[in-house]
Parts: sequence; structure tokens; C-alpha cells
Amino acid sequence: MPYRSTEVLSPGPGERAPLHRLTLTHEQRHLRRKLLHLENDDVVMLDLKEPVMLADGDLLVLEGGGHIEVKAAAEALYDIRARNPLHLMELAWHLGNRHLPAAVEEGRILIARDPVIRAMLEGLGATVDEVNEPFHPLHGAYHQHGHGDHYRHG
Repeated sequence: MPYRSTEVLSPGPGERAPLHRLTLTHEQRHLRRKLLHLENDDVVMLDLKEPVMLADGDLLVLEGGGHIEVKAAAEALYDIRARNPLHLMELAWHLGNRHLPAAVEEGRILIARDPVIRAMLEGLGATVDEVNEPFHPLHGAYHQHGHGDHYRHG
């Protein structure tokens, strides 16, 4: 059954179970208008006024009722660890200087795998391990949230 959605909501307390789930990578979660294939082979036409960056747990509100839950897919990433907090800041600076999407967490940085960047980081004294997990990079200071009128925080 084809579905249509023109609205995105963040999850709130008391939400009913979603009709379906949609698993997307970080890059796939940035969209405005696209035909999306659900895990059960159904499709949903997402038709928003402005581009959005969907987050893990967001809900696509379906015309006619119900919603579809967005899940962040596990991705091939590097888990970057440093000798100490100052070293981690230095590594973050080098990654930012290359405009790489990065998830900065306490004690580590996650980035998409790139062997050239791995060699650079290891040359700077970082410990770099391969992991597979959802990717939620930070957005730059000039990035607009982009959910417009179609996004309500619950």
C-alpha cells in the first residue's frame, strides 16, 4: 500500500506504535521529497516543503492516520580515541579543518571510514578502531535545523 507524508514529528510520550519502520543512513536521512521503500516493501512518498535532517526516532506522519518511525542505520565508522582530553580536541580540530562530518562524544569521535584520514589520525597518535553503529554527526554553526513548519518537538 503506498503512503504519503508531509509532516515530521519528534517522538513524544504516549505515541502509539508505528505502522512501519524505515532504516536510513546519515546521508539518506537528509531529504525533502523522495519515494522511500519501507522494510516490508511498501513505499511512502515523503513530500516536505523544506529539506530536513531526520533523526533516529522521528515520525513521518501519514495522511489518513498513523506514522512511520525513522531509525538510524548502523554504518561503517571509525571510533577515534585520544591520549587525553587536550589530544582529543587537537584531533577534532584536524577533522574539522577537513570539513568531515563527525560525532563528538565524551572520550571519542566518530567519523565515516576513510583510510587516508585513518593514517593521518594514527600519525597524530590517535587510536582508531572500526565500528558499526548509527552515525549522528554534529552540524556546523551555519547549518540551519531545516524542519520548518513541518517539525514539532514533543
